[in-house]
Amino acid sequence: MPKIRTEEGIATAGLFGAVSGSTLAAAMAVMDAEGLTYEAWAPALYPFMDIPALVLAIVMANVYLTKRKGDAGTRVKIWPIVTDSLRGSALSALLLGIALGLLTRPDFVYDSFYEPLFRGLLSVLMLVMGMEAYARVNELRKVAHWYAVYGAVAPLVHGLIAFGLGYIAHVTTGFSPGGVVLLSVLAASSSDISGPPTLRAGIPSANPSAYIGASTALGTPVAIAIGIPLFIGLAQVVFASA
Repeated sequence: MPKIRTEEGIATAGLFGAVSGSTLAAAMAVMDAEGLTYEAWAPALYPFMDIPALVLAIVMANVYLTKRKGDAGTRVKIWPIVTDSLRGSALSALLLGIALGLLTRPDFVYDSFYEPLFRGLLSVLMLVMGMEAYARVNELRKVAHWYAVYGAVAPLVHGLIAFGLGYIAHVTTGFSPGGVVLLSVLAASSSDISGPPTLRAGIPSANPSAYIGASTALGTPVAIAIGIPLFIGLAQVVFASA
């Protein structure tokens, strides 16, 4: 797009390809209140969607920047870029969480910490994210308007694509309607926790105001305020008539 630097466009794509923990948490709370059930493993799709998107964006940006500095035939070593990305604090925490879930018994932590405090912590998180979104609006105005367009449209497009794929999974494997909704919300969301610090470190030449502003100021509010009720309502219509 005009006035979009390539590395900032890649960072934006990576952030919107990754997943928002706050949006996922909000969707789970709304679905629980609506009595809409989903597979217990569905929220665990989070790191498997988040990590590849961020690492891929960092790799693509580094390949582009390396080739721009050198000649077209410059050979870029991919694996060192991947390992450096995975050493970042945010992605390391996600990988550690997967390991803890596989190797330990998290029932006690869930019953004593997660379940009683979840809604309170979610409320605080959403309040902080709302303040962050408002602060980023002014930053978003300083960069090309294409970021605003993408931030408003991409969540719904991504979510609808995921809804279609989820419906295919429902028909072929019995994937639940609630699981389809959760998959759609995951796809619609853009990373607001693990993504920004990871991309700041992995693509330092990209302007954070562009990709974080598009995600936090527009992408996350659209995914939460419009995406969650949209996909729940769409599921009620589609699966009621199926």
